[in-house]
Amino acid sequence: MIFAPTLSADAELAKAPDYAAWAKAAQAHDAKSGMQAWRDADDSQHFDHKAIRARLEKLRALSAANDVKGLLFVLNEGIHGNIDGMGHERLYQKARFGTKKLIEAYVAEVVAALDRIAASRSIPREEKRDFFRRAQHCYGRSALLLSGSGSFLFFHVGVVKALWDEGVLPNILAGSSGGSIVAAIVCTRKNADVGPFLESSRLANPARDPAGKRLATDAVRDRLADLIPDLTFQEAYEISGRHLNVSVAPAEKHQNGRLLNAITAPNVLIREAVLASCAVPGVFPPVMLMARDDDGNRVPYQPDRRWVDGSVTHDIPTKRLERLYGVNHHIVSQANPLALPFATDTRKQMAPLEAIQHASMATFKAWLNANMVIFQKPLEMVPPLNSLANMARSVINQDYTGDINIIRPPKYWSPTKILSDLAQEDIDELIDTGMRTAWPKVEMVRTQTAISRALDAILAKIDKAGDDGPGHRASALKQAVR
Repeated sequence: MIFAPTLSADAELAKAPDYAAWAKAAQAHDAKSGMQAWRDADDSQHFDHKAIRARLEKLRALSAANDVKGLLFVLNEGIHGNIDGMGHERLYQKARFGTKKLIEAYVAEVVAALDRIAASRSIPREEKRDFFRRAQHCYGRSALLLSGSGSFLFFHVGVVKALWDEGVLPNILAGSSGGSIVAAIVCTRKNADVGPFLESSRLANPARDPAGKRLATDAVRDRLADLIPDLTFQEAYEISGRHLNVSVAPAEKHQNGRLLNAITAPNVLIREAVLASCAVPGVFPPVMLMARDDDGNRVPYQPDRRWVDGSVTHDIPTKRLERLYGVNHHIVSQANPLALPFATDTRKQMAPLEAIQHASMATFKAWLNANMVIFQKPLEMVPPLNSLANMARSVINQDYTGDINIIRPPKYWSPTKILSDLAQEDIDELIDTGMRTAWPKVEMVRTQTAISRALDAILAKIDKAGDDGPGHRASALKQAVR
Protein backbone atom coordinates (compact mmCIF):
# COMPACT_ATOMS: atom_id res chain seq x y z
CA MET A 1 0.00 0.00 0.00
CA ILE A 2 1.34 3.43 -0.97
CA PHE A 3 0.64 6.30 1.38
CA ALA A 4 0.47 9.84 0.06
CA PRO A 5 3.00 12.07 1.79
CA THR A 6 1.52 14.39 4.42
CA LEU A 7 2.77 17.77 5.49
CA SER A 8 3.95 18.30 9.05
CA ALA A 9 1.86 20.57 11.25
CA ASP A 10 4.41 23.38 10.88
CA ALA A 11 4.43 23.01 7.10
CA GLU A 12 0.63 23.09 7.00
CA LEU A 13 0.68 26.28 9.07
CA ALA A 14 3.11 27.88 6.64
CA LYS A 15 1.16 26.79 3.55
CA ALA A 16 -2.37 27.43 4.84
CA PRO A 17 -4.33 29.35 2.16
CA ASP A 18 -6.67 31.03 4.67
CA TYR A 19 -7.31 31.41 8.37
CA ALA A 20 -9.67 28.43 8.57
CA ALA A 21 -6.95 26.12 7.23
CA TRP A 22 -4.35 27.75 9.48
CA ALA A 23 -6.57 27.30 12.55
CA LYS A 24 -7.14 23.63 11.70
CA ALA A 25 -3.39 23.05 11.34
CA ALA A 26 -2.69 24.94 14.59
CA GLN A 27 -5.16 22.79 16.51
CA ALA A 28 -3.66 19.64 15.01
CA HIS A 29 -0.23 20.83 16.16
CA ASP A 30 -1.58 21.41 19.68
CA ALA A 31 -3.08 17.93 19.77
CA LYS A 32 0.27 16.34 18.87
CA SER A 33 2.38 18.53 21.15
CA GLY A 34 0.19 18.06 24.23
CA MET A 35 -0.90 21.69 24.29
CA GLN A 36 -4.53 20.71 23.70
CA ALA A 37 -4.44 18.87 27.05
CA TRP A 38 -2.98 22.04 28.59
CA ARG A 39 -5.87 24.06 27.14
CA ASP A 40 -8.44 21.58 28.48
CA ALA A 41 -7.07 21.63 32.04
CA ASP A 42 -8.11 24.48 34.35
CA ASP A 43 -5.04 24.77 36.53
CA SER A 44 -2.26 27.22 35.86
CA GLN A 45 0.05 29.31 38.00
CA HIS A 46 -0.57 32.36 35.84
CA PHE A 47 -4.20 33.10 36.83
CA ASP A 48 -6.69 32.33 39.59
CA HIS A 49 -8.40 29.46 37.78
CA LYS A 50 -10.47 28.45 40.82
CA ALA A 51 -12.04 31.90 41.08
CA ILE A 52 -12.76 32.00 37.34
CA ARG A 53 -14.32 28.53 37.46
CA ALA A 54 -16.55 29.61 40.35
CA ARG A 55 -17.59 32.77 38.48
CA LEU A 56 -18.34 30.77 35.37
CA GLU A 57 -20.56 28.27 37.21
CA LYS A 58 -22.42 31.10 38.96
CA LEU A 59 -23.13 32.88 35.67
CA ARG A 60 -24.30 29.62 34.10
CA ALA A 61 -26.65 28.91 37.01
CA LEU A 62 -28.17 32.41 36.87
CA SER A 63 -28.61 32.19 33.09
CA ALA A 64 -30.27 28.77 33.39
CA ALA A 65 -32.69 30.25 35.95
CA ASN A 66 -33.29 33.28 33.69
CA ASP A 67 -32.31 35.49 36.63
CA VAL A 68 -31.40 38.65 34.71
CA LYS A 69 -31.26 40.84 37.80
CA GLY A 70 -28.94 38.31 39.42
CA LEU A 71 -26.68 38.50 36.36
CA LEU A 72 -26.75 42.28 36.58
CA PHE A 73 -25.74 42.15 40.25
CA VAL A 74 -22.86 39.72 39.62
CA LEU A 75 -21.51 41.61 36.63
CA ASN A 76 -21.75 44.92 38.46
CA GLU A 77 -18.92 43.72 40.68
CA GLY A 78 -17.10 41.44 38.30
CA ILE A 79 -16.53 42.95 34.86
CA HIS A 80 -13.01 44.29 34.85
CA GLY A 81 -10.12 43.89 32.43
CA ASN A 82 -7.63 41.14 33.35
CA ILE A 83 -9.87 39.88 36.15
CA ASP A 84 -8.08 37.24 38.27
CA GLY A 85 -5.07 37.43 35.95
CA MET A 86 -6.82 36.12 32.81
CA GLY A 87 -4.82 38.49 30.60
CA HIS A 88 -1.39 37.18 31.65
CA GLU A 89 0.77 37.04 28.53
CA ARG A 90 2.14 33.58 29.33
CA LEU A 91 -1.36 32.15 28.92
CA TYR A 92 -1.14 33.02 25.22
CA GLN A 93 2.35 31.67 24.57
CA LYS A 94 1.71 27.96 25.11
CA ALA A 95 -0.71 26.71 22.48
CA ARG A 96 -0.62 27.62 18.81
CA PHE A 97 -4.40 28.14 18.88
CA GLY A 98 -6.11 29.98 21.71
CA THR A 99 -5.59 29.74 25.44
CA LYS A 100 -7.19 27.93 28.37
CA LYS A 101 -10.68 26.65 27.50
CA LEU A 102 -11.80 27.90 30.92
CA ILE A 103 -10.87 31.47 30.01
CA GLU A 104 -12.56 31.26 26.62
CA ALA A 105 -15.70 29.77 28.20
CA TYR A 106 -15.82 32.45 30.88
CA VAL A 107 -15.47 35.28 28.36
CA ALA A 108 -18.19 33.75 26.19
CA GLU A 109 -20.49 33.42 29.21
CA VAL A 110 -19.95 37.07 30.19
CA VAL A 111 -20.78 38.17 26.62
CA ALA A 112 -23.93 36.01 26.67
CA ALA A 113 -24.93 37.50 30.02
CA LEU A 114 -24.43 41.03 28.69
CA ASP A 115 -26.62 40.23 25.69
CA ARG A 116 -29.28 38.75 27.97
CA ILE A 117 -29.30 41.89 30.13
CA ALA A 118 -29.49 44.13 27.05
CA ALA A 119 -32.47 42.19 25.69
CA SER A 120 -34.36 42.05 29.00
CA ARG A 121 -37.56 44.09 29.38
CA SER A 122 -37.50 43.80 33.15
CA ILE A 123 -34.70 46.36 33.48
CA PRO A 124 -35.46 50.01 32.61
CA ARG A 125 -33.60 51.44 29.63
CA GLU A 126 -31.85 54.14 31.65
CA GLU A 127 -30.68 51.59 34.22
CA LYS A 128 -29.29 49.49 31.37
CA ARG A 129 -27.53 52.47 29.82
CA ASP A 130 -26.01 53.39 33.17
CA PHE A 131 -24.82 49.83 33.76
CA PHE A 132 -23.28 49.42 30.32
CA ARG A 133 -21.58 52.84 30.48
CA ARG A 134 -20.04 51.97 33.85
CA ALA A 135 -19.08 48.51 32.61
CA GLN A 136 -17.35 49.98 29.58
CA HIS A 137 -15.53 52.51 31.76
CA CYS A 138 -14.36 49.80 34.18
CA TYR A 139 -13.43 47.25 31.54
CA GLY A 140 -11.74 49.62 29.12
CA ARG A 141 -11.56 49.52 25.34
CA SER A 142 -9.30 48.13 22.64
CA ALA A 143 -7.71 49.97 19.73
CA LEU A 144 -5.71 48.94 16.67
CA LEU A 145 -2.64 51.11 16.05
CA LEU A 146 -1.02 51.08 12.61
CA SER A 147 2.54 52.35 12.60
CA GLY A 148 4.34 54.51 10.10
CA SER A 149 5.39 52.29 7.23
CA GLY A 150 6.11 54.05 3.97
CA SER A 151 5.23 51.71 1.14
CA PHE A 152 5.07 48.82 3.60
CA LEU A 153 1.57 50.06 4.47
CA PHE A 154 0.27 46.99 2.61
CA PHE A 155 1.49 44.87 5.53
CA HIS A 156 -1.11 46.77 7.60
CA VAL A 157 -3.73 45.98 4.97
CA GLY A 158 -3.05 42.27 5.52
CA VAL A 159 -3.30 42.66 9.30
CA VAL A 160 -6.56 44.60 9.04
CA LYS A 161 -7.94 42.09 6.54
CA ALA A 162 -7.15 39.16 8.88
CA LEU A 163 -8.92 40.86 11.80
CA TRP A 164 -11.78 42.13 9.65
CA ASP A 165 -12.48 38.71 8.12
CA GLU A 166 -12.73 37.20 11.61
CA GLY A 167 -14.94 40.00 12.95
CA VAL A 168 -12.48 41.13 15.61
CA LEU A 169 -11.34 44.50 14.24
CA PRO A 170 -11.66 47.17 16.98
CA ASN A 171 -13.81 50.25 16.37
CA ILE A 172 -10.95 52.55 17.38
CA LEU A 173 -8.10 52.80 14.86
CA ALA A 174 -5.05 55.03 14.89
CA GLY A 175 -2.53 55.44 12.11
CA SER A 176 0.57 57.44 11.35
CA SER A 177 2.18 57.92 7.95
CA GLY A 178 1.32 54.89 5.79
CA GLY A 179 -0.72 53.44 8.63
CA SER A 180 -3.03 56.45 8.49
CA ILE A 181 -3.96 55.59 4.90
CA VAL A 182 -5.11 52.09 5.88
CA ALA A 183 -6.97 53.36 8.96
CA ALA A 184 -8.72 56.01 6.86
CA ILE A 185 -9.77 53.48 4.20
CA VAL A 186 -11.55 51.44 6.88
CA CYS A 187 -13.00 54.31 8.95
CA THR A 188 -14.62 56.23 6.07
CA ARG A 189 -16.89 53.43 4.88
CA LYS A 190 -19.89 51.42 5.95
CA ASN A 191 -19.20 47.79 6.84
CA ALA A 192 -20.50 46.46 3.51
CA ASP A 193 -18.01 48.62 1.60
CA VAL A 194 -14.86 47.86 3.59
CA GLY A 195 -14.02 44.38 2.25
CA PRO A 196 -13.56 45.34 -1.44
CA PHE A 197 -11.14 48.12 -0.47
CA LEU A 198 -8.87 45.61 1.29
CA GLU A 199 -8.29 43.64 -1.92
CA SER A 200 -4.85 44.10 -3.44
CA SER A 201 -6.22 44.71 -6.94
CA ARG A 202 -8.15 47.73 -5.62
CA LEU A 203 -5.11 49.15 -3.85
CA ALA A 204 -2.57 48.94 -6.68
CA ASN A 205 -1.96 52.13 -8.64
CA PRO A 206 -3.41 51.71 -12.17
CA ALA A 207 -1.22 54.57 -13.41
CA ARG A 208 1.99 53.18 -11.92
CA ASP A 209 5.24 53.93 -13.72
CA PRO A 210 6.83 50.54 -14.61
CA ALA A 211 10.07 51.87 -13.17
CA GLY A 212 8.40 52.05 -9.74
CA LYS A 213 9.59 55.58 -9.03
CA ARG A 214 8.66 57.48 -5.89
CA LEU A 215 5.34 59.27 -6.24
CA ALA A 216 5.44 63.06 -6.37
CA THR A 217 3.27 65.02 -3.93
CA ASP A 218 0.51 65.64 -6.48
CA ALA A 219 0.47 61.95 -7.39
CA VAL A 220 0.19 60.99 -3.70
CA ARG A 221 -2.69 63.44 -3.36
CA ASP A 222 -4.42 61.86 -6.37
CA ARG A 223 -4.00 58.33 -4.94
CA LEU A 224 -5.46 59.43 -1.62
CA ALA A 225 -8.42 60.97 -3.46
CA ASP A 226 -9.00 57.58 -5.12
CA LEU A 227 -8.87 55.65 -1.83
CA ILE A 228 -10.31 58.05 0.77
CA PRO A 229 -13.66 59.89 0.40
CA ASP A 230 -13.67 63.67 0.85
CA LEU A 231 -14.94 63.60 4.44
CA THR A 232 -14.24 65.32 7.74
CA PHE A 233 -13.45 63.25 10.81
CA GLN A 234 -16.97 63.88 12.14
CA GLU A 235 -18.60 62.89 8.84
CA ALA A 236 -16.52 59.70 8.70
CA TYR A 237 -17.62 58.75 12.22
CA GLU A 238 -21.27 59.32 11.28
CA ILE A 239 -20.90 56.99 8.28
CA SER A 240 -18.78 54.20 9.77
CA GLY A 241 -19.31 54.42 13.53
CA ARG A 242 -15.56 53.90 13.86
CA HIS A 243 -13.12 56.28 15.51
CA LEU A 244 -10.33 57.33 13.14
CA ASN A 245 -7.18 58.86 14.63
CA VAL A 246 -4.36 60.33 12.52
CA SER A 247 -1.01 61.43 13.97
CA VAL A 248 0.68 64.54 12.59
CA ALA A 249 3.90 66.21 13.70
CA PRO A 250 4.62 69.97 13.59
CA ALA A 251 6.92 71.37 10.92
CA GLU A 252 7.73 74.38 13.10
CA LYS A 253 9.61 74.63 16.37
CA HIS A 254 7.86 74.96 19.72
CA GLN A 255 4.77 73.07 18.55
CA ASN A 256 3.47 69.71 19.68
CA GLY A 257 2.31 66.75 17.65
CA ARG A 258 -1.43 66.30 17.24
CA LEU A 259 -3.77 63.33 17.17
CA LEU A 260 -6.58 64.32 14.81
CA ASN A 261 -10.00 62.70 15.21
CA ALA A 262 -13.70 63.51 15.52
CA ILE A 263 -13.17 64.74 19.10
CA THR A 264 -10.11 66.98 18.73
CA ALA A 265 -10.65 68.11 15.11
CA PRO A 266 -14.17 67.18 13.93
CA ASN A 267 -14.22 69.56 10.95
CA VAL A 268 -10.74 68.76 9.61
CA LEU A 269 -10.74 66.96 6.26
CA ILE A 270 -9.22 63.51 6.40
CA ARG A 271 -7.37 63.55 3.07
CA GLU A 272 -5.18 66.50 4.04
CA ALA A 273 -4.64 65.02 7.50
CA VAL A 274 -3.42 61.76 5.95
CA LEU A 275 -1.30 63.63 3.39
CA ALA A 276 0.34 65.52 6.27
CA SER A 277 0.91 62.33 8.23
CA CYS A 278 2.67 60.87 5.17
CA ALA A 279 4.85 63.95 4.54
CA VAL A 280 8.27 62.50 5.35
CA PRO A 281 10.55 65.44 6.29
CA GLY A 282 13.09 66.16 3.59
CA VAL A 283 11.15 64.10 1.04
CA PHE A 284 7.70 65.69 0.87
CA PRO A 285 6.79 69.30 1.72
CA PRO A 286 4.88 70.10 4.94
CA VAL A 287 1.10 70.21 4.55
CA MET A 288 -1.50 72.76 5.61
CA LEU A 289 -4.61 71.10 7.02
CA MET A 290 -8.02 71.88 5.54
CA ALA A 291 -11.47 71.92 7.12
CA ARG A 292 -15.11 72.20 6.07
CA ASP A 293 -16.96 75.24 7.38
CA ASP A 294 -20.67 75.55 8.23
CA ASP A 295 -21.50 76.31 4.58
CA GLY A 296 -19.68 73.23 3.31
CA ASN A 297 -16.71 75.17 1.92
CA ARG A 298 -13.12 73.93 2.12
CA VAL A 299 -11.15 76.40 4.23
CA PRO A 300 -7.64 76.39 5.74
CA TYR A 301 -7.37 74.98 9.26
CA GLN A 302 -4.77 76.88 11.29
CA PRO A 303 -3.34 78.48 8.12
CA ASP A 304 -0.15 79.55 9.88
CA ARG A 305 0.75 75.95 10.73
CA ARG A 306 2.24 73.17 8.62
CA TRP A 307 2.41 69.47 9.49
CA VAL A 308 4.57 66.47 8.61
CA ASP A 309 4.96 62.70 9.16
CA GLY A 310 3.12 61.70 12.34
CA SER A 311 5.47 58.81 13.10
CA VAL A 312 8.23 61.30 13.93
CA THR A 313 6.60 62.16 17.26
CA HIS A 314 3.77 59.65 17.83
CA ASP A 315 4.12 56.47 15.80
CA ILE A 316 2.04 54.59 18.39
CA PRO A 317 -0.06 57.20 20.32
CA THR A 318 -1.13 54.95 23.19
CA LYS A 319 -1.35 57.61 25.91
CA ARG A 320 -3.51 59.93 23.84
CA LEU A 321 -5.93 57.12 23.04
CA GLU A 322 -6.12 56.31 26.74
CA ARG A 323 -7.12 59.89 27.54
CA LEU A 324 -9.60 60.30 24.70
CA TYR A 325 -11.39 56.95 24.64
CA GLY A 326 -10.45 55.05 27.78
CA VAL A 327 -8.36 52.63 25.71
CA ASN A 328 -6.35 50.31 27.94
CA HIS A 329 -5.68 47.52 25.45
CA HIS A 330 -3.47 48.24 22.44
CA ILE A 331 -3.10 46.01 19.39
CA VAL A 332 -0.10 47.20 17.38
CA SER A 333 0.69 46.45 13.75
CA GLN A 334 4.32 47.50 13.41
CA ALA A 335 5.86 47.91 9.96
CA ASN A 336 7.92 51.08 10.38
CA PRO A 337 11.36 50.33 8.87
CA LEU A 338 12.97 52.88 11.21
CA ALA A 339 11.22 51.46 14.27
CA LEU A 340 11.61 47.72 13.68
CA PRO A 341 15.06 47.57 15.37
CA PHE A 342 13.43 49.01 18.51
CA ALA A 343 10.14 47.08 18.29
CA THR A 344 10.92 43.96 20.28
CA ASP A 345 7.83 42.16 21.51
CA THR A 346 8.85 42.20 25.18
CA ARG A 347 5.50 40.74 26.19
CA LYS A 348 6.48 37.33 24.92
CA GLN A 349 9.11 35.03 26.36
CA MET A 350 12.28 36.01 24.51
CA ALA A 351 14.92 33.61 23.30
CA PRO A 352 18.43 34.27 24.66
CA LEU A 353 19.54 36.00 21.45
CA GLU A 354 16.44 38.23 21.51
CA ALA A 355 17.07 39.11 25.15
CA ILE A 356 20.64 40.14 24.31
CA GLN A 357 19.37 42.23 21.40
CA HIS A 358 16.79 43.92 23.63
CA ALA A 359 19.40 44.71 26.31
CA SER A 360 21.83 46.04 23.70
CA MET A 361 19.18 48.34 22.24
CA ALA A 362 18.33 49.70 25.70
CA THR A 363 22.03 50.43 26.27
CA PHE A 364 22.26 52.16 22.88
CA LYS A 365 19.25 54.36 23.70
CA ALA A 366 20.79 55.41 27.01
CA TRP A 367 24.14 56.17 25.31
CA LEU A 368 22.51 58.23 22.57
CA ASN A 369 20.41 60.28 24.99
CA ALA A 370 23.44 61.01 27.16
CA ASN A 371 25.43 62.21 24.15
CA MET A 372 22.52 64.34 22.92
CA VAL A 373 22.59 66.22 26.22
CA ILE A 374 26.37 66.72 25.96
CA PHE A 375 26.22 68.01 22.37
CA GLN A 376 22.95 69.95 22.63
CA LYS A 377 24.59 73.41 22.65
CA PRO A 378 26.94 72.77 19.68
CA LEU A 379 24.10 71.24 17.69
CA GLU A 380 21.93 74.32 18.21
CA MET A 381 24.51 76.29 16.24
CA VAL A 382 23.73 74.19 13.14
CA PRO A 383 19.89 74.26 12.85
CA PRO A 384 19.51 71.60 10.10
CA LEU A 385 21.77 69.17 11.98
CA ASN A 386 20.02 69.97 15.26
CA SER A 387 16.64 69.30 13.68
CA LEU A 388 17.84 65.97 12.31
CA ALA A 389 19.32 64.98 15.67
CA ASN A 390 16.12 65.84 17.51
CA MET A 391 14.13 63.85 15.01
CA ALA A 392 16.41 60.84 15.47
CA ARG A 393 16.12 61.14 19.22
CA SER A 394 12.32 61.27 18.99
CA VAL A 395 12.23 58.17 16.81
CA ILE A 396 14.53 56.18 19.08
CA ASN A 397 12.84 57.13 22.36
CA GLN A 398 9.32 56.14 21.36
CA ASP A 399 7.63 52.95 22.56
CA TYR A 400 6.69 50.93 19.49
CA THR A 401 4.77 48.03 21.03
CA GLY A 402 1.48 47.39 22.80
CA ASP A 403 -0.37 44.54 24.51
CA ILE A 404 -0.67 42.46 21.33
CA ASN A 405 2.06 43.02 18.75
CA ILE A 406 1.96 42.05 15.09
CA ILE A 407 5.43 42.91 13.84
CA ARG A 408 6.52 42.70 10.20
CA PRO A 409 9.05 39.83 9.94
CA PRO A 410 12.60 40.87 9.06
CA LYS A 411 13.27 40.61 5.34
CA TYR A 412 15.58 42.62 3.15
CA TRP A 413 13.82 45.09 0.91
CA SER A 414 15.69 47.51 -1.29
CA PRO A 415 15.73 50.95 0.40
CA THR A 416 14.46 52.39 -2.88
CA LYS A 417 11.15 50.60 -2.32
CA ILE A 418 10.37 52.17 1.05
CA LEU A 419 8.79 55.27 -0.52
CA SER A 420 8.20 53.94 -4.03
CA ASP A 421 5.07 53.04 -5.95
CA LEU A 422 5.07 49.25 -5.50
CA ALA A 423 4.28 46.71 -8.17
CA GLN A 424 1.30 44.38 -7.81
CA GLU A 425 3.47 41.41 -6.82
CA ASP A 426 5.09 43.39 -4.00
CA ILE A 427 1.69 44.53 -2.77
CA ASP A 428 0.40 40.94 -2.83
CA GLU A 429 3.43 39.72 -0.89
CA LEU A 430 3.10 42.37 1.81
CA ILE A 431 -0.64 41.79 2.26
CA ASP A 432 -0.08 38.04 2.47
CA THR A 433 2.72 38.56 5.01
CA GLY A 434 0.48 40.82 7.10
CA MET A 435 -2.30 38.25 7.14
CA ARG A 436 -0.02 35.35 8.04
CA THR A 437 1.70 37.35 10.77
CA ALA A 438 -1.70 38.28 12.22
CA TRP A 439 -3.21 34.76 12.16
CA PRO A 440 -1.32 33.49 15.24
CA LYS A 441 -2.68 36.48 17.20
CA VAL A 442 -6.32 36.29 16.04
CA GLU A 443 -7.60 34.11 18.91
CA MET A 444 -5.73 36.23 21.43
CA VAL A 445 -7.42 39.31 19.95
CA ARG A 446 -10.78 37.54 19.88
CA THR A 447 -10.62 36.51 23.55
CA GLN A 448 -9.16 39.74 24.90
CA THR A 449 -11.54 42.03 22.99
CA ALA A 450 -14.79 40.01 23.08
CA ILE A 451 -16.24 41.77 26.14
CA SER A 452 -15.28 45.28 25.00
CA ARG A 453 -16.69 44.59 21.52
CA ALA A 454 -19.93 43.35 23.07
CA LEU A 455 -20.20 46.47 25.23
CA ASP A 456 -19.57 48.73 22.21
CA ALA A 457 -22.25 46.94 20.16
CA ILE A 458 -24.83 47.02 22.97
CA LEU A 459 -24.27 50.71 23.69
CA ALA A 460 -24.56 51.51 19.98
CA LYS A 461 -27.96 49.78 19.90
CA ILE A 462 -29.13 51.59 23.04
CA ASP A 463 -28.05 54.94 21.56
CA LYS A 464 -29.74 54.14 18.25
CA ALA A 465 -32.98 53.24 20.02
CA GLY A 466 -32.88 56.66 21.67
CA ASP A 467 -32.17 58.54 18.43
CA ASP A 468 -34.30 61.68 18.67
CA GLY A 469 -32.91 63.69 15.78
CA PRO A 470 -29.97 64.57 13.51
CA GLY A 471 -27.78 65.55 16.43
CA HIS A 472 -27.83 62.05 17.86
CA ARG A 473 -24.59 60.88 16.25
CA ALA A 474 -22.64 63.80 17.69
CA SER A 475 -24.21 63.13 21.07
CA ALA A 476 -23.35 59.44 20.79
CA LEU A 477 -19.75 60.37 20.01
CA LYS A 478 -19.52 62.44 23.19
CA GLN A 479 -21.06 59.61 25.19
CA ALA A 480 -18.66 57.09 23.66
CA VAL A 481 -15.62 58.82 25.10
CA ARG A 482 -16.92 59.41 28.63
